[in-house]
Amino acid sequence: MSGSGPIQAAERRWSLLVTVLAFAMPVVFVLVPLVIFLDYSFFSVDQGTIVHTPTLGNYVRFVTDPVFFKVFWNTIVLCLSVAAICILLAYPAAYFLTTLQGRWRYALLMLLLVPLLMSYVIKIYAIRSILGLNGFLNKALVGLGILEQPSTLFVFNMNAILLTLTLLLIPFAILPIFLALERIPQVLLRASDDLGATGLQTFLRITLPLSLPGVASAASFVFVLAIGDFLTPQMVGGISGFTFGRILYSQFGTAYNWPFGAALSVALAAVVIAAILVGERFGRSKGTSV
Repeated sequence: MSGSGPIQAAERRWSLLVTVLAFAMPVVFVLVPLVIFLDYSFFSVDQGTIVHTPTLGNYVRFVTDPVFFKVFWNTIVLCLSVAAICILLAYPAAYFLTTLQGRWRYALLMLLLVPLLMSYVIKIYAIRSILGLNGFLNKALVGLGILEQPSTLFVFNMNAILLTLTLLLIPFAILPIFLALERIPQVLLRASDDLGATGLQTFLRITLPLSLPGVASAASFVFVLAIGDFLTPQMVGGISGFTFGRILYSQFGTAYNWPFGAALSVALAAVVIAAILVGERFGRSKGTSV
């Protein structure tokens, strides 16, 4: 018994060390960069030199300049549209997976998640070749008689960004919805069937409400990934497909205006944090209210 004291003290020190390390990682790699960006956003640039005098000029420019704020708002609307389309396409796919039995369920799930293992740039090039003037989509629409000739409607514009982001991010929507559907107790579905409910009634009153936390998580996940993407708009957006991510990229690159880019990054981070909190709050309230 005399040796239990040092052992317990060592265990407490080890537990404290693990806790500190667990909190140190997000603090160092997430919180510290955000603080640095926030600090930089109050500086300015004068003839290519960063002036370390605090000012609100960057935020005033962002709010008052119609170009930057308009692009910011259009990007939010675009990403909300991507999230909505991904949910509409992912929910039936996830629901179909839950109806399968045995190994087929997870085999098809793995096939749907295989694109996540591919290079992001390669996937964008593949999608661009499909949406291009001589791509598969235009050829199919012309062959079906929907279009008289190939159209540039699907490439180098906002439509191309919308379609490309949707195709790229659908797997990120399928997985949370699938997990939420899979966690629904089967006894509830059997009880609903025993009580004489139709399949549609069971879906609307049990399956859909209980799967809403997964839908909320999928929507916020897709929105956050879409709004922070600058590579996809750069590759398929063209001149008319200008998003907020491309503005950020230009400020840190060609314009070399890091303070203004930091201010724009803070605005983007605020929207991202709000989307995560709304998704978490919505999913939690819907999950507990049923």
